Parts: sequence; C-alpha cells; structure tokens
Amino acid sequence: MLRCMAALAVLAAATPTCEAFSSNPTPLAIKTSSTKQMPQKSALFMGPPTDPSAPATDLYGEGSRKYRRTVYTHDQWVKHRSPDRFVNNLSTLFNSGIYKNVGKEVAATTSVAVFVFAWNMLAGGYQDLAGVTHDPIIQAEWAKVVGLPLQAFTTLSPSLGLLLAFRTNSSYKRWDEARKFWGLNINHTRDLNRMATAWYGHESDPWDGTEFMGAQPTRDLNRMATAWYGHESDPWDGTEFMGAPSSKAEPIDPAERQYLLGQVSLMTWAFVRSMKRHLSPPGEDEEDYIAEMKSRLTPEQAEAIISAAHRPNRALYDLSVAIEKLPMHFLRKDELNKNLSIFEDTLGGSERLLSSPIPLFYSRHTARFLSTWLLLLPFALYGQFGDSWNHVMMVPATAFISVSLFGIEELATQLEEPFT
Repeated sequence: MLRCMAALAVLAAATPTCEAFSSNPTPLAIKTSSTKQMPQKSALFMGPPTDPSAPATDLYGEGSRKYRRTVYTHDQWVKHRSPDRFVNNLSTLFNSGIYKNVGKEVAATTSVAVFVFAWNMLAGGYQDLAGVTHDPIIQAEWAKVVGLPLQAFTTLSPSLGLLLAFRTNSSYKRWDEARKFWGLNINHTRDLNRMATAWYGHESDPWDGTEFMGAQPTRDLNRMATAWYGHESDPWDGTEFMGAPSSKAEPIDPAERQYLLGQVSLMTWAFVRSMKRHLSPPGEDEEDYIAEMKSRLTPEQAEAIISAAHRPNRALYDLSVAIEKLPMHFLRKDELNKNLSIFEDTLGGSERLLSSPIPLFYSRHTARFLSTWLLLLPFALYGQFGDSWNHVMMVPATAFISVSLFGIEELATQLEEPFT
C-alpha cells in the first residue's frame, strides 16, 4: 500500500547521474563499463491486473494489496472530487475487495439470521403469501420462539464503536507514519545528491580570499594562541587551524568527478531499492531486485549487497564510503552524512512498523467482541421487524450491518501493515 512511496523514492534516487544541475551529463560507467541499463521495474502499475489469465486471488484479499498503491496526479484529484463519486462508488459495490474479503463472516451472520427466521416460523407459526396465519409446524413443548432483548446490544454499541474507532485510527497512524518515512527518503536522496554535486571539489575553485566558515578568525585564533603561549616572543610557524586552505588545490578532473558523483548516486539508489526490497514479501520482487542490482552496479558491488545479511545496511555503508571519497571539506562531508543518519532512522522506523503490530490482545478482543455481537444480533432484530412478512427483513438488515462493521475492522487490518 505504502509501497507506492517506495517506488517514488527509488525513482527519485535512480537518476542517471548525480549531476542534476549540469546540462550535458555523460554516462556513469566511466570505470564500470561492465554495467548495463535495464527497464525500471520498481514501480508497479496501479489497478487490478488486466491479463485475463491472472488468478482470481489478485482481485481481492492478500493478492490485491500490491494494486492499492495509489499515487494521485491532478487528473485523479479531479475525479476524486467529482460530484458523481457516490454513484461511481455504489456502482462498484459488488467489486469491492474489502467486502469480498469479509464475505465469509457476513455469510455466517446472515446464516444465523436465516436460521432465526426459519426456526421462529416453524416454532411460532407463520403467515403465508395470501396473508393467512398458520399454527406452528413444530408443536413440541421444547420448541420455543428464540429472541434476545435489543437493549443489551444498544448498551454495548458505544463500547464496540470506541474499540473500532481506536483500531482504525491506530492503523491509519501506522500507515501515515510509513508514508512519512518514505517521504523523508525521497527528500533526502535529493538533498544528498544536490549537496554532493554542488560541493564537489570546492577547494579547487580559485580562492579569492573569502574564508570558509570563518577561517580567518580561526587563523587569527591559531596565531594568537601560538604567539601568546608561554611568552609573546615565539614566532608563528604558519600552522593552519582545522585545515584552512593556504593555496589552491589541483584542478578538478572531469572524468574523476563524474565517476565519484556517479558512485554516490548509485549507492543512494542501491540503499532505497534495498530498503524497498527489505520491507517487501520475499516472493514479490526478489528476482527484479537482483536483476536491477546486477544491471546498475559492478559485479563486486552487486554481490556484496545481495549476499549481505542486512542489505540496506550494507548499501548504506557503501554510500558512506562513496561520500568519504569525495574531495571536499570534512565539514561538508559531515553535512552529507546527516542524510545517512536520517536514512537509518527511516529504515529503523519502518522495521519497527513491520515487526510490531498493534498489540494482539487488543486486535483479538475487538475481533471477538465484534463477531459475537453480530452473530447474536439477529436474535435481537427479530422482534424489531414484526411489520414485515414473517420478520423477513431482519435478514438483509443483518447482512447490511455485518458488511458495514466487518468492513471497518477489515479496513483497519489492511492499513495496519502498510508495506505490502
């Protein structure tokens, strides 16, 4: 569900070069000529499968989750706000995957309603289609009309509503938190590559006397500390503090610059792609992941990440090494590495959401409470539909109430784990 955000993050990081602001970038493979490009498969198409041979399980249930990765554009928002949205949603009522997923539960409660309807006709008498009332078919002493007082269900309704509301809100917060994690990944992949491109080789620029981060005061501090230590007559030996530049560095090699920035870009992509794979089911895109890694990275780099015990951590380490190789001031490297710390945070937070569900005792109690409430509800509804023929309208009423309440619980369950 939230995997659409993963796809966006992968696409954001998968630029052909880190030089996002240069006019005519050259290919990355300056030192990696063995690599080849392949079509990007990370972003799955939205909507149900169009292949007629696709299994029916892909239309609802667990198999349909991968098609719920909705990414809106302006056109989709216009349709979303359309005044015809109610008619459109009602027209697809019987195609809803949510309702199909709770079909067994709804069938169970409806079956109980049918039983109550039929049994009370047999044990309490019935009215035929002509309006003639007949005596009970089963006239044994033990055959009694069944029913329950509606007040008990009315008393429990607020408690059930609070349980379902908390369950749904908690699940939505988990989904929203995961979405924000992937949003941070998108933002900081852009930020990292922008800074790396802009700051590359800043020491090679002609120095016009402008000091970096107040280097002149630090030079003065160094001079004064050296001159004043012990006595004021010690000569200053010219030692610079914090590596302040005293001369211009060597000119930038364009090929080297392209390669090193390309490594930063590739390793950024490798981390986000590995994180996407790390949070996905094993059978969803393992083959695509391996193929993409081998097509973009050198064999050594791809094998190191693929065979790692924790792939995102290995890719993040490779990204750290790529940043360390950039010829820039260490303070600027520190700024780049702050993005990596945020990547670690989003990775750890996503792993927490994946491995830690809403406390099971809460989810189980809610499911048991809801199931029992709905299974017994037909006994209380029987007396409320006395104006209908043999109380028959309680059967569709039970089905409608069951679809609505089981659907709310199903929504919460689907939102709870947002990565598949």
